[in-house]
Amino acid sequence: MPGSFVQELQNTSEVELTVTGRATKQEITNPVWFVREDHKLYLVPVRGSDSDWFKNVLADPQVRITADGASITRAAVPVTSPGQVATIVDKFRARYGADQVAQYYPKTDVAVEVDLPD
Repeated sequence: MPGSFVQELQNTSEVELTVTGRATKQEITNPVWFVREDHKLYLVPVRGSDSDWFKNVLADPQVRITADGASITRAAVPVTSPGQVATIVDKFRARYGADQVAQYYPKTDVAVEVDLPD
């Protein structure tokens, strides 16, 4: 049985992000890396603003994030300010390694912020 969502985040390096397709209106789930800071969760789409899941968030910001069976549903907030995105990407480099981020994230022009439950 899964624990609370925030507890499960401590035990994983990847979450499942479920968005609603902007054209199909169907749920689409992708594994994504994340960084947690205080009461925020940050996600960076692999292909930046060209990523379908990011475009879907722009059309419908309601997302479900699942960590080891525990889920939350929240409104995702797109981050497009270059300075804020750079700060978030730096956090990804610190967590996953600069080489890994360079390899898997060729375009880092946007991010997403999600409020975590208390």
